[in-house]
Amino acid sequence: QRAHRKQHKKACKQRAAELEDEQLFSQGLERREGDCCSICTLPVALPVDSNSVINACCMKRICHGCDFAAQKRGLGDCPFCRTPLPNNDADELAMIKARVKKKDPEAIYNLGRQYWNGMLGLQKDTRMAVKLWEEAAEFGTIDALFNLGLMYFEGMEVQQDKEKGIQLWKKAAMQGHVESRHSLGANEVNNANYDRAVKHLLISANIGYENSLTVIKLMFTRGLATKEQYCEALKGYQNALEESKSHDRDEAKRLRDRQNN
Repeated sequence: QRAHRKQHKKACKQRAAELEDEQLFSQGLERREGDCCSICTLPVALPVDSNSVINACCMKRICHGCDFAAQKRGLGDCPFCRTPLPNNDADELAMIKARVKKKDPEAIYNLGRQYWNGMLGLQKDTRMAVKLWEEAAEFGTIDALFNLGLMYFEGMEVQQDKEKGIQLWKKAAMQGHVESRHSLGANEVNNANYDRAVKHLLISANIGYENSLTVIKLMFTRGLATKEQYCEALKGYQNALEESKSHDRDEAKRLRDRQNN
């Protein structure tokens, strides 16, 4: 009977792992809402922070295309909430802190970033950043889950706990966080679990993450992924790229390119 209980316990544990995998690989297959522009509602090309802005007044993500279109119309205020934009770092910080007092999760996360980087006149304070990200994560901010996962996985400012980091990434990945999904795939590559790695990387490549496509291509050249898998990743990546395009975004990009040259 003891042997039977041991066998039953092993079978239950295996089934629990199977159910967890079913959830892990069937959820988070599309871009999360926070990756879309609050005005045109189109997904923002990755990396989102390079192709959009978040204004401190309302904490809404606005793509460069909609921001450019607003400027063309002579609108100098926030294109989403029409609040006058801050004139300096102190004003921007005051706006963020005002939203933090109202328990805005995105503002809490954003204030953590400012402390982490020592921006907007704040002294760099990584402990405060971690505290704010933990609070934001409790409210469900997916970027905070990813950052905390990275910190625990790498042992940055916290005691290293790779398993805790992976669990945080899983939670974020199942909600459509691309970098978390890619990190899970990269970790499986490092552990030589190539089938699981490809599953993760296909998901992130299919929703527009170029780094995942690059890894799958490299795996294909080394015989660790099939030609069909690479073709699927390439097609999915190209489709995701097309979905993030618009006339205003193309025009804004041309203007930025001219200014940078």
